[in-house]
Amino acid sequence: MATRGRFITLEGGEGVGKSTLATALEARLVARGIKVVRTREPGGTPGAEAIRRLILSPPVEVAGWEPIAETLLFYAARTDHLDKLIRPALAAGSWVICDRFSDSTRAYQAAAGHVPSEHIETIDRICVGDTTPDLTLVLDLPLDAARERMTARANDKDAIESRVLSYHEAVHKAFLDIARANPRRCLVLDASAAPAALADIAIAAINERLGGDR
Repeated sequence: MATRGRFITLEGGEGVGKSTLATALEARLVARGIKVVRTREPGGTPGAEAIRRLILSPPVEVAGWEPIAETLLFYAARTDHLDKLIRPALAAGSWVICDRFSDSTRAYQAAAGHVPSEHIETIDRICVGDTTPDLTLVLDLPLDAARERMTARANDKDAIESRVLSYHEAVHKAFLDIARANPRRCLVLDASAAPAALADIAIAAINERLGGDR
């Protein structure tokens, strides 16, 4: 029977470099002979990707989702993602690196969107249960620097990226609050570091906390 894999999540606001770090971590762990599944939220499975499109590009007639409806959509995608990708991968012994997970819902929909935290935690217990991350790396970057990175991408902003500055300020603060409240699971990383240096720091944390240097 395969030993359960490890579950690593990357969190932070828009433009902090989560996708770049996820790619680097996957390459470094694979080079050590570790089987890795790299994924993202919302998304990761065909059903969850369909919901992602619905969340980030709402139909014109919807004119944006209410925060509680948005929360339920995220958890519908998360449930499919867990059942069809994350849990099977962990059971098979693979390490899962996920760009965003439940902490993003806590930051965006609870802290910034004002959905009561107790509602989100109840839904999380139902949908996520004990499939919680072994390690969460929170990438911290000042909002002005993050916005410069997003501008450099030259991509159209999605429904969440285009929200007002005060919303993203609340998200930024919420991620730091989550990390402070969960020091055994979370580690805040300075996302202003060069990508290779940031990957070095992240790998060192994985080695220390999860034994990734096997």
